[in-house]
Amino acid sequence: MSFSPPEISFGRVVSVRGSQARIGLLASGAVQTADLRATVGRFVSIRGLTSSVVAIITEITREMGAAADIHFATASVDLLGEISNGNGRHRFRRGVTSYPAIDDAVDMISHQELSTIYEPTGTDQINIGTLQQDASVTAYVDVEEMLSKHFAVLGSTGVGKSTGVSLLLNEILLAKPALRIFLLDVHNEYGRCFGDRALVLNPRNLKLPFWLFNFEEIVDVIFGGRPGVPEELAILIEVIPLAKTLYTQYQNGDRISVKRADSRTNVYTADTPVPYRLVDLLSLIDERMGRLENRSSRIVYHRLMTRIQTVSNDPRYAFMFDNANVGGDTMAEVISHLFRLPAHGRPMTVMQLAGFPAEVIDSVVSVLCRMAFDFGLWSDGASPLLFVCEEAHRYASADRAIGFGPTRKAVSRIAKEGRKYGVFLGLVTQRPAELDATIISQCSTLFTMRLANDRDQALLRSAVSDAAANLLSFVPSLGTREVLAFGEGVALPTRLRFKDVPAHQLPRSEAMISSSSTAGSPPDAAFVDSVLERWRGATSQRAPASDQGFAEKPAPRPVQRTADAPLLQPSLGLDPDRFSVLKKPLR
Repeated sequence: MSFSPPEISFGRVVSVRGSQARIGLLASGAVQTADLRATVGRFVSIRGLTSSVVAIITEITREMGAAADIHFATASVDLLGEISNGNGRHRFRRGVTSYPAIDDAVDMISHQELSTIYEPTGTDQINIGTLQQDASVTAYVDVEEMLSKHFAVLGSTGVGKSTGVSLLLNEILLAKPALRIFLLDVHNEYGRCFGDRALVLNPRNLKLPFWLFNFEEIVDVIFGGRPGVPEELAILIEVIPLAKTLYTQYQNGDRISVKRADSRTNVYTADTPVPYRLVDLLSLIDERMGRLENRSSRIVYHRLMTRIQTVSNDPRYAFMFDNANVGGDTMAEVISHLFRLPAHGRPMTVMQLAGFPAEVIDSVVSVLCRMAFDFGLWSDGASPLLFVCEEAHRYASADRAIGFGPTRKAVSRIAKEGRKYGVFLGLVTQRPAELDATIISQCSTLFTMRLANDRDQALLRSAVSDAAANLLSFVPSLGTREVLAFGEGVALPTRLRFKDVPAHQLPRSEAMISSSSTAGSPPDAAFVDSVLERWRGATSQRAPASDQGFAEKPAPRPVQRTADAPLLQPSLGLDPDRFSVLKKPLR
């Protein structure tokens, strides 16, 4: 391939400073033709003796005074890389080894040069769209670089961010069939985007046993997202390890040791991921309460037991407390189901969070992030996983006073250490300024869509290390589905447009907008009834027949509630007569 520069260059280099240069646009040059208009965001080529330096225009200023006879305007450019001719073949590389000199000729970059820059260099390239400057040139992303060093998709609501995420993940599934993907779907948008390649989970078909929650996470559940009462926490941190020891001894048939179990013989901590039964936990609390003579001290135990029983009997928490007293170490089954091991043709999991109780979402996300990382750690990264966090600012807020600390810690751990253990992170957010800066700084590839907020743009400027950070000034004016791509995954900082996504891969929000505009008739009474049935079903024990779950779904727990029913139910295996204090309402 040979590059033929135009007979008349449209500009000349007038100054060079570090990674930037100034170009004088010649009044006699071919600047004003339709395809060669010099404007911000366009790539140019600076012709040197042995190579051509690729640069991008970041500013154009009208030239005034005597110089206007030669240069009617000047342009500021950022130097990005160079195309060299080695062994008869043109190759592009980042960085500049031979800087431009004063009066070097400058031309608008040619189609051939753009094709050289963006040509696929291997099998790990995925096609995500076309260049804004030349729609005939395909924009490829190096998926290996993008995944192994984490990535983020940033953009305001309504700019096509969710569609872009669907596009990226579908292309990754095609390029990396052995990779497993776990997507946190905050708004239940992505359930239909991946067809039969994804398992869709929600509170109806999820089994996440309560004993998999570490101490901070189970406290968050029991206290409904509020800070725990110190006296009650002191009891919990003592009895949870003992309940785990009791379960182990039951399983081993050591009935004598069970009765002698205390803190001196315990080998577990409150965070050890081993099973325990709720009935054992409550029995241990009750046993300690029975030893107390001070009525005020007994109230603390009474309140703690009431909290536990209230949460465990709440139908919304059935995904945690089903079979809470049956026992059985199902950790391997849960891990295999959640993270698709083996995949059985479904390498992706879409975790729909919209149906979970608001009070428990943070702790559920914390458990999922933590287990994803820990499995990668203890398996030495044998089975790579991409963990995609939609609305990431909700779980890893820059403000330490907002959100759930363990969730932020779990996401941060994946961002900082996950790549060593085959756990990769994809962040999606509309408010990058509210996202922990330490976490977003770990993402080496950024797909930035339209952002109007000044704080969001300021954060991006601090996070982007490329010489083309000035491109961020274009962010507020990007069109729908237009993207500025930075970092290791792309050949150059690039303004591109995501390609069209098939209708069956559109997120639910966009699909709904499309279908509503062509709807033939308004919703009727039957539609309202069906909505109400789903609404009420969210807090009942009856699951819709269409729900997907494990091969064997456990029977619902009996919940017998009346206005004056005791708070502890016989279904726990406890004698209600022993808990007479619990028959009184909690004040």
